[in-house]
Amino acid sequence: MIRKLLKSVREYKTASIIVPVLMVVEAIMEIVIPFLMTAIVGELQRVAESTDSNVTVDMNTVILYGALMIVCAVGALIAGTVGAKLAAKASCGFAHNLREDMYNNLQTFSFANIDNYSTASLITRITTDVTNVQNAYQMAIRMLIRAPILFIASIIMTCFIEPLMALLFAGAAVVLGIVVFICMFKVVPYFRTMFKKYDALNAVVQEDLTAIRVVKSYVREDLEDSKMKKATGDVYTYSVKAERILTVMMPSVMLVMFIVNILVLTLGSNMTMGNIDGSVDPTQMQTLFQYSAQVLSGVMMVAMCLNFIALSRGSAERIVQVLDERTTLPKSKEQIKEVKDGSVDFDGVEFCYSQKADVAVLKDIDLHIKSGETIGIIGSTGSGKSSLVSLIPRLYDPTKGTVKVGGVDVRKYNLDALRNSVAMVLQKNVLFSGTVAENLRWGDENATDEQIREAAEQACADEFIQQLPGGYNYDLGQGGVNVSGGQKQRLCIARALLKHPKIIIFDDSTSAVDTKTDATIRSNLRKYAPETTKIIIAQRIASVQDADKIIVIDEGKIDGIGTHEELLESNEIYREIYQSQVKGGEE
Repeated sequence: MIRKLLKSVREYKTASIIVPVLMVVEAIMEIVIPFLMTAIVGELQRVAESTDSNVTVDMNTVILYGALMIVCAVGALIAGTVGAKLAAKASCGFAHNLREDMYNNLQTFSFANIDNYSTASLITRITTDVTNVQNAYQMAIRMLIRAPILFIASIIMTCFIEPLMALLFAGAAVVLGIVVFICMFKVVPYFRTMFKKYDALNAVVQEDLTAIRVVKSYVREDLEDSKMKKATGDVYTYSVKAERILTVMMPSVMLVMFIVNILVLTLGSNMTMGNIDGSVDPTQMQTLFQYSAQVLSGVMMVAMCLNFIALSRGSAERIVQVLDERTTLPKSKEQIKEVKDGSVDFDGVEFCYSQKADVAVLKDIDLHIKSGETIGIIGSTGSGKSSLVSLIPRLYDPTKGTVKVGGVDVRKYNLDALRNSVAMVLQKNVLFSGTVAENLRWGDENATDEQIREAAEQACADEFIQQLPGGYNYDLGQGGVNVSGGQKQRLCIARALLKHPKIIIFDDSTSAVDTKTDATIRSNLRKYAPETTKIIIAQRIASVQDADKIIVIDEGKIDGIGTHEELLESNEIYREIYQSQVKGGEE
């Protein structure tokens, strides 16, 4: 897992290597200062204890040690400051690369991959989880290097003064280590659960903001408030459980520190007075206190680092899960980059959304569509119409059988080339923040203003666009909130036409358009795109009755194929749909 994450460090490797070096320098400087101070105090004590009035302080020695103390202090300051700056740069850069790598991998996901995650979960992973890992990384390259050096070097220096004191410090560190380990062991499961609750919280917020008009129109604010209260309450509950355990760490460190200081004072005093065998003299007591503080502060720093690491471990696992996810649509060796024509063939196709599914969504599909044909697809809700056309641009791969476009298995195409040759206008219309022209140029980023206008005219969208303030430069707002459902559909159709695809698929994409406009759009398609294969999924018979062939799908199987007249005579399902709609119209 760590190796996988560290691949995102990349150009920040140099800074990440320099920071630990600077931390080692800072720690050594801090260790040397008490030793130099002891030397100065020893020199002053030598003179004070001397009975010879001619003995004076060796100022050269005092100045030398004082100058070395200043050099060490300045060196520690510079090393610490530069290290902190580089650590911030390295950790922020690491987080930047990590988010970029996750997002790039998300772009390769098939619909089957995306189905494994909720949108809220992916947002949490790419924001909160990465921030947690970033903080842990910064602590690791700084404190997790500096603290052990400070700890080990202080014990070594203490050994030169009095081995018993060094043993005391080491024992205290072991006790604290045990406490920290127990806390980490208990807290990690709570953090893992807490992140799942964060996913649920983000899901509530996302759903409420997306459907805010529905919430207000049905006056269900109270219901959504209760859902939000529960989601935030769950996060609070597990956060408190985790923090309650972590709060044990700092008091434990302080308690051990006070006990160690008392023991140092007690043992040192007795050694100084000769009550206990030892090599401590009064000049070394201050040094021992300083080394004691450094040893225990080193342990405290490690505890803080482990705190961040415990928090980030669950986040790291969730991030790596996204990074390790591999698309269910593997690249072929052929990577064919040209689609010959718009012919489509389904040979013995079966399809399931999940390998665990008991029933296939599509079964025994054998279908052959010639290039340039207009094909209508009709059937009840849930019969498999959208699943069928999703296999054409390879949004999913069939569980069994072969789907061919232009006479070639879709799995042999370069995915970008295939999808650039197939345009889909979905039932759920999606527009992006920006102007009308910017949204239409999703079909062709190099399209001229004239080409955009022509596509809009063919989709019967130009008339209402011209009436908007600013026309094609009108800002649609997030998700196209400034236009109606029917206008959204026409903009999406115009966007698809700008691709000049070999196959264009309309997945119930004129449901919000009146019948007259629907007929005009279909007429324009026949006139301006005669060589493009047009596949129209619709609920209205009127939208497909003039198609070259109409396919009736029922429970994942093709129940009938033919023209409008042929199906009226031979297909019971089609006849029932037609009669219900005709009677409904008459009534």
